Amino acid sequence: MSAFLVPARSARAARGPVPDVDTATPAVVLKLGDNPFDHGGLGAARSLGRLGVPVYAVDRSAGTPPLASRYVRGRWVWQPNVDDTDQVREGLMRLAERIGRPSVLVPTDDLSAVFLAEEGAGLRPYFLFPDQPPDLPRRVIDKYTLFSLCRDLDVPCVATELVRSVEEAEEFAARVGFPLLVKVRVPWHSPDRGPVRRTTIVCSGPELAAVFTHVSAEDGMLVQEHIPGGAGHDWFFHGYCDGASRCRPAFTGVKERSYPAHAGPTALGRAATNPELVAEVRDLLARLSYRGILDIDIRLDPRDNRYKLLDFNPRLGAQSRVFRDSAGVDVAVAAHLDLTGRPVPPVDQIDGRVFLVENYDVPASFDYWRRGELDPRRWLSSVRDVDELAWFAWDDLRPFGLMCRRVGGRAGRRMLARYGRARQPFAPHQLTAE
Repeated sequence: MSAFLVPARSARAARGPVPDVDTATPAVVLKLGDNPFDHGGLGAARSLGRLGVPVYAVDRSAGTPPLASRYVRGRWVWQPNVDDTDQVREGLMRLAERIGRPSVLVPTDDLSAVFLAEEGAGLRPYFLFPDQPPDLPRRVIDKYTLFSLCRDLDVPCVATELVRSVEEAEEFAARVGFPLLVKVRVPWHSPDRGPVRRTTIVCSGPELAAVFTHVSAEDGMLVQEHIPGGAGHDWFFHGYCDGASRCRPAFTGVKERSYPAHAGPTALGRAATNPELVAEVRDLLARLSYRGILDIDIRLDPRDNRYKLLDFNPRLGAQSRVFRDSAGVDVAVAAHLDLTGRPVPPVDQIDGRVFLVENYDVPASFDYWRRGELDPRRWLSSVRDVDELAWFAWDDLRPFGLMCRRVGGRAGRRMLARYGRARQPFAPHQLTAE
């Protein structure tokens, strides 16, 4: 653990150029989903709070680590029925009344991004947020409609198909070959049972059949071509688009490690300027009339040397703090500047900044080590270069401590559950199930 505590350059980096933000206008970091380890909201609270912006946070649990940040002035612990849009709208209006002045809304999960686009019109007297095309967030979050959208716009993307049976999945595998990816169509519908994750790498027919024993014909699942990866192939793009869909800032970075390996969220990432990728994504955003913060995952396909779009998140990305430009602006700060009528400086990103997610990188590194892609020397070298940690910061320690406690508790419960299953007496149906 000491290796994680060495590179606390995040607080020092905050003492660089100070953007001219409107500190009289608060910010509300909004999360409607139930992911307790969403560190994106914590990053936004630190970015804005260190500049003197009053930050309020909305979450479903009082024990969520981001709510423990010293930079969160007010906490709104709330568990609305997200399908009841009137309830969500009225709750946010009550929050606005407590704050007492219009605030910038920063969505940090897909549910909040969809709600604001589709149902947020009545909130404009109380909050500042982009005027997004109402149907766009849902279309880009849904991985199947995203594929259809890319195909219509002639945007390079991976082959994707919605299948409702293992036979249909096997037909797709026969066309594109193994390995392939099995994905949940929209993230908040994750089944979270059996071998099915939001993203699962499948390497054979028997594995594919095992996954589909947990899939209903009504819901279906997405199967997706697997693009061969490698060092420097996995990229992410973070940006902010103003009311005219001009994307500034536009940041690019390389995903060095992910969890699960090669198929999950960033565990270790590095800021790296990629002008070709910036130009391609800016063109796509303009054609979509996109507005607001975004986070996109892209993979360079070595077979045709083209960048293929994998995921499009119409909200703050979890690893957004890896990016900062030479004026001290990241995407959360850019949103606050633009929505309060202040200019976003037209300057370049700072390259070479490294971001690490503590609770992801430990299992991710072990996974890469088992694959023969990482050794202790290279791991140590990579963590020594870290500029920004997802949870730990010298000036804001409580979120890190709470994250460790929650991760430890979850690991302990899983160990007890496995121990309990191992001690169950043998029954004939167990043999049949195998």
